[in-house]
Amino acid sequence: MIVTPRIVFRLVLIVLISVLLQIGFFSQVPLLGSVANLLPVVVVAIGLLGGAVTGAVTGFATGLLLDAMIGGTPGVASLALMAAGYLAGRWREGYDIVSSLVPPLLTGALTALAALIYGSLTLTLGVDAPISILALREVFVQGLLGILLAVPVFPLVRRIVRPALVDDSLSPRSRAAAGTRSSRRRTFGMMRGQGSL
Repeated sequence: MIVTPRIVFRLVLIVLISVLLQIGFFSQVPLLGSVANLLPVVVVAIGLLGGAVTGAVTGFATGLLLDAMIGGTPGVASLALMAAGYLAGRWREGYDIVSSLVPPLLTGALTALAALIYGSLTLTLGVDAPISILALREVFVQGLLGILLAVPVFPLVRRIVRPALVDDSLSPRSRAAAGTRSSRRRTFGMMRGQGSL
């Protein structure tokens, strides 16, 4: 991802709208005995599109904004979301997205991981909360809801940040033409090298 001031502005808007939607809508609607968490889904989408640094910074900023708005323990949500964004970005830097199933499944796994990290940090910091086997059920449900939310969210985030994406700068037709031109140059260069021997 090529980060320009315009793209930073778009990322800030995505984060701000996501936090407002999470607090004002998603946290009020119970699903499967839990509430859907939009924030790790958005952070993972940005990490998958922008890489590890963009994902980690976005996750950290999103968590700080959330903690500031709801009055939570500062840094807890930041660390959980930063880990999810960073891991999504590292995955993207190592592998291509070859299937449309990869973003939802990876988002579900990283959303569950973020929920697990958040729960572990709140437990470590001594926040009084009941602990039971239902906590593992909550992590599983968060992952499942993350998969469902990723289906519409990932393409939407991709469309918003499309001008910054290096992979999307060329259409498939112009990519094929660029590949043909580069193979012709290599062939011509090898022929010139053989003629000079």
